[in-house]
Amino acid sequence: MKILIADDEAPARTRLRQMLEEHKDFEVVGEASHGRAVLKLCEELSPDIVLLDIRMPDMDGIEAARHLSTMESGPAVIFTTAYEHYAIQAFDAYAIGYLLKPVRHEKLLNSLRRASQSGGARIEHLARDEERLCARINICARRSSGLYLIPVSEILFLHADQKYVTVSHLNGEDLIDEPLKDLADEFKDRFIRIHRSALIALDYLDRMEKNAQGHYEVWLKHCAEPLPVSRRHVSAVKSRLMRNN
Repeated sequence: MKILIADDEAPARTRLRQMLEEHKDFEVVGEASHGRAVLKLCEELSPDIVLLDIRMPDMDGIEAARHLSTMESGPAVIFTTAYEHYAIQAFDAYAIGYLLKPVRHEKLLNSLRRASQSGGARIEHLARDEERLCARINICARRSSGLYLIPVSEILFLHADQKYVTVSHLNGEDLIDEPLKDLADEFKDRFIRIHRSALIALDYLDRMEKNAQGHYEVWLKHCAEPLPVSRRHVSAVKSRLMRNN
């Protein structure tokens, strides 16, 4: 089984590597110190299991795991944490396992064996559990070059068309395969619905006006064209604009 070790502390990575080197059934294929490196290395190395620290800079282990769940043949995840309440509250039901630091040799091996016997069990449920997990700071899109992370702070609007959602952001557009309803629930503090098939970012909301046909439209900063607002959502957008002003 190929193992990727992810922890922002080098001594912790070294300790895990040393424990694994004693067992020929497990091969450490790489190490990562933050979530973005985890995604990149998983694309390049295709590990079977990721030992994933929860507290990491740039992108924490929780968000990294949620992005890994979108990979076609993503790895199984075993969380490592020094904070027991994280494991109890969020991960016990979804990850293959979790390990409390300092990681014990026997517990590590037991978790890895469970993961290797799981038939490649993944963590799809983790990505859908909005009640337990905090909103992501990135949305993951798949491009021909691999996974591409879009900072939520740079998203202008989200538009649903059948099963795909177009993410319009400061650097262009990307398609993602996530339900608009789930995105609306997860990012309810940052986006507002203007149509059954569209959400706009509150940070970029500029103004709302009636067009020549008497229909309401919103203008967003950095957008050249307005977006239509359905009648049922006009009052909510008005209220938000009044609050912003």
